[in-house]
Amino acid sequence: MPLAGTDHLSDDSPPAPADAGELWYRAPATRWFEALPIGNGRLGGMVYGGTDADRIQLSESTAWSGAPSDNDVSPTGLDQLDHIRALLFAGEHARAQKLTAEHLLGRPTSFGTNLPLPEVVIEHNDGGPVQDYRRGLSLTDGVVRSAFTRRGIRYTTEAFASHPARLIAYRLEAATPGAVSLQVSVGEGVFPLATRMENEDLVLSGRAVETLHSNGRDGVDLTIRIRLLHDGGTKTATGGRLLLDGADSATILVAIGTSWQYGQPDEDALDPLDAAASRSWPELRDAHLADVSELMRRVSIDLGSTGPDLRELPTDQRRDRLSAGEEDPELVALYFQYGRYLTIAGSRHDSPLPLALQGLWNDGLASSAPWTNDFHLDMNTQQNYWAAEATGLGECQEPLLRLVENLRLHGRDTARRLYGARGWVAHTVTNAWGYTAPGWGTGWGLNVTGGAWIAMQHWERWEYGRNVQFLRDRAYPVIKEAAEFFLDYLVPEPDHGWLVTGPSDSPENWYLTATGEECSVSMGSTCDRVFVDAIFRMCVEASERLDLDTSLRERVREARRRLPPFQIGRHGQVQEWLIDLDEAVPSHRHTSHLMALYPERQITPRGTPDLARAARVTIERREAAPGWEQTEWVEANLAVYFARLLDGDTACQHIRSLIADTSEANLLSFSAGGVAGAAQNIYSFDGNAGGTAGIAEMLLQSDGEEIELLPALPSAWPSGSVRGLRARGGLEVDLSWTGGHLDHATVRAPGPVRTRVRYRDDVHLCQVRPGRPYRIAPVR
Repeated sequence: MPLAGTDHLSDDSPPAPADAGELWYRAPATRWFEALPIGNGRLGGMVYGGTDADRIQLSESTAWSGAPSDNDVSPTGLDQLDHIRALLFAGEHARAQKLTAEHLLGRPTSFGTNLPLPEVVIEHNDGGPVQDYRRGLSLTDGVVRSAFTRRGIRYTTEAFASHPARLIAYRLEAATPGAVSLQVSVGEGVFPLATRMENEDLVLSGRAVETLHSNGRDGVDLTIRIRLLHDGGTKTATGGRLLLDGADSATILVAIGTSWQYGQPDEDALDPLDAAASRSWPELRDAHLADVSELMRRVSIDLGSTGPDLRELPTDQRRDRLSAGEEDPELVALYFQYGRYLTIAGSRHDSPLPLALQGLWNDGLASSAPWTNDFHLDMNTQQNYWAAEATGLGECQEPLLRLVENLRLHGRDTARRLYGARGWVAHTVTNAWGYTAPGWGTGWGLNVTGGAWIAMQHWERWEYGRNVQFLRDRAYPVIKEAAEFFLDYLVPEPDHGWLVTGPSDSPENWYLTATGEECSVSMGSTCDRVFVDAIFRMCVEASERLDLDTSLRERVREARRRLPPFQIGRHGQVQEWLIDLDEAVPSHRHTSHLMALYPERQITPRGTPDLARAARVTIERREAAPGWEQTEWVEANLAVYFARLLDGDTACQHIRSLIADTSEANLLSFSAGGVAGAAQNIYSFDGNAGGTAGIAEMLLQSDGEEIELLPALPSAWPSGSVRGLRARGGLEVDLSWTGGHLDHATVRAPGPVRTRVRYRDDVHLCQVRPGRPYRIAPVR
């Protein structure tokens, strides 16, 4: 069915988007995975909504143990590098594995982790049974509300983390004057905090230290400051508690300061409280609502209607019904918006650090696990930001981009000392202190393209925004120096002359050698090939656009030509390694070589159909293996993979599994207990963001030259609409469909853009001009 398009003199976009939805419940939370998250990009809280005692478990993005170090790189690695490569080329994998463990892995002395902070406890003095309880989180305005009746009096609470005010605000009101009596205290923490009263504020100070991931001495200094404001009643303070009796309402303000990056903990905790105390509650709340709703309302989504019997149920029961097989498109749409909300709450343009493994909300389980609550560069941190650009939240990437720019500075030293190379490198993990050495464990630590992988986020920012100054000043230096590293690091493979990486891991997988030994390091893993090719391509394109570095451009172009091709193995799968090897654990969760499918487009159904079929075989073999490691980020991975394979129904199955099987009662995604050394389910942010990205990818795809409308629309969403999705090239797209077919699309651009628009097999060339939205519809 051919497409036709026209532009309009004025924007005919629909009115302001509908409400983004609400998570709601009929009982207070009794555990972390029932509490509701609030955040301002630095300070986070999990709100329980209790009636006898409400609790807000605190977290703060810079509350890190550990410290910077100049001694993380192995001093013997460079001397052994050529020998290890020769062993791998000669097929002596086990010897190479042993030497790699001895000489190339990182040696951190105080790596650290983000640490959880204690709970603020608000105890109600007037106990007794309650009626008509309800609590919920509004995604549109980022406020957690609860309400209940006790002894005939209606109580209401509101809690939010304000980005404008730089604090958490909590309010309790009673419908009857003088009915608010409470006590405010702070629970036990995982590191020592000294408590004092200062000018009627409750103040806690200490140092974020632990001994599992650091030396027990290094960490940020930290101050938590709590102020109780009230209308009416009497306030007193005693024994580390703030007490209030007989008030009409109470407002509790919480601010935190740390010494990270030369911060002043006491001042940084005091100043927001003083500023907020001079404002009324409506003023504080309205500033917060305006801030959050502007971001949330950029995108609206309708995936179809849920039946009234489901729609009237609380969120946890709807999730259970989805798990039982009932369709609930409105719950899927809510999950999409929840991923956007969590991105906004956890990562703002001025956040000091990006989303960690647990985003902003630290349950204390990752920081006490073997793998820490840090920044994983072999999937998780990238996936945390997959949804940002496509769903209108590009500025939320800024803290990640700054982290990468800092890694570029630290990674120069690692490149020189460990590999004798120019440019910069980072590996599998990093921290708040700029760690770029390899990880300290075999099988996962030597992901040599971790820095290249995360540097691709700079290119995403450029492609969606097309800001030439950003490309020149920020993106190109990061990408150029990553390319320079690989120009020095790559070596010719002896049989074909291909330029390959190594020794390195294919995260975090192991293979079987011809003699049955389990090894992880290799030369020329497919994963490395994907990211080196991407960095080289980006470097060439940026150099051409900016008219810079002609000689370097030609060297990069020639090196790219010599990279190994993708290969299809004897099982019909995309080979993960340069030679056709079987996985030591066929059910392994990582499929990093399929990053060629997403986020890259080196494998596509139309451009490389044989490889696309091989990618599907790879996935099917992993899922069919006994003990398949189903985790939250894997389900999100599979959703975007099948979206790129244009298989909407299978992508939708994985979105459904992500929500029903790997997300909890509060819809936060989790890494399943029993996988990767986890003793129990541990919250992990990536599934939420990855799920949002997967849904967006099913509805709209773009590569900078072509936009594809409804590329992977599943049969479960026959009719619906979406407004405000972003496409590469600086474009914004609205879509509407009925009966599984496109009704129309509207494309907007801030400047003149010429692009192709595809719907199924039809392609339409359109010229989009600023202020003149371009409307496209099938000709019936």
